Amino acid sequence: MLGPKGCNVIIEQSFGGPKITKDSVTVAKSITLKDKFENLGACLIQDVAQKMNEIAGDETMTTTVLARAIYAEGVKNVAAGCNPMDLRRGLQAAVDRVVEFLSVNTKKVMTTAKIAQVTTISTNGDTHVGNLIAQAMEKVGKEGVITVKEGRTIEGKIEITEGMHFDRGFISPYFITDVKAQKVEFEKPFILLSEKKISILQDILPSLEAAAQLCRPLVIIAEDVDGEALAACILNKLRGQLQVGVGSSEVEVGEKKDRYDDSLNATRAAVKEGILPGGNVTLLKASLALATTGNMPGSTNPPSNPDAKIVSSGPWHEYYPPGIDALHTDDFVQGGRGVFGDCWHTIGNGKYADMVGY
Repeated sequence: MLGPKGCNVIIEQSFGGPKITKDSVTVAKSITLKDKFENLGACLIQDVAQKMNEIAGDETMTTTVLARAIYAEGVKNVAAGCNPMDLRRGLQAAVDRVVEFLSVNTKKVMTTAKIAQVTTISTNGDTHVGNLIAQAMEKVGKEGVITVKEGRTIEGKIEITEGMHFDRGFISPYFITDVKAQKVEFEKPFILLSEKKISILQDILPSLEAAAQLCRPLVIIAEDVDGEALAACILNKLRGQLQVGVGSSEVEVGEKKDRYDDSLNATRAAVKEGILPGGNVTLLKASLALATTGNMPGSTNPPSNPDAKIVSSGPWHEYYPPGIDALHTDDFVQGGRGVFGDCWHTIGNGKYADMVGY
């Protein structure tokens, strides 16, 4: 089940204690099927969830359920005589239509209070996590870098560090200083900046010697570093002669870190592109828009319109518990004013409420 009524999953790990999480990507990665053909299908779903996590950082479970719906409706329509390539073109046209629908109806997130609202929702109502992420974004700005680290306490805190962020990281894994976090971290290093590519050792030798004499780490930032220059840096690092950089936790703490990560990713996406009503209301309205268009361009009259069915039927069956028929509740479908209306059924408390809060 999706949403606030979703259950935690306990995952057995090869090392250490079990991991408790609701993060769908983590859950998907932990699944391996004995049948190799079935496992190929599971790997495809894992790949879909992982890509969604990399692009948006949230809604990976909805993506997984939609992928299942695409498969189910696709098989059904192909069996009924639809050409697979025509079906694919129709689905792509439907995707373009849905994206256009979403873009038109998004609302911008501008204030700290609205950011806190988004972060709290993405953590299933954890106001402490939501407020921390909102405070962090307020302090560093939209373009600031925010990272989440595991700590030794349950409560979270914010640490502000002045610095600079580059899109590219270290050039070789040999420079890693923190294997678990897969990062290079130095204190009070010398920094060598170069506007050009560095290939010759002589170009960096004076800096290497100066850093070695003063026992200080050296960070080289350049267009690229290769050849004998890169080899010399790696050799120095492996021998322990010079630190060069080119280019255990409790179960509850780990679970909370997952919530911080999800909240941070959702907030970044919201600030960048805006928000839409939650509870999969947006998908329902998008499916209604698709249903009025009939078959998408590029499809040659498939037996049914699978596009609207995929968008609507996939998540709703998983989101709503038994006893609530979301698709056929008149009040729910009609809503209030505007495209989305005001009041919708909330699963958290079983009542009708404002899904946006604007």
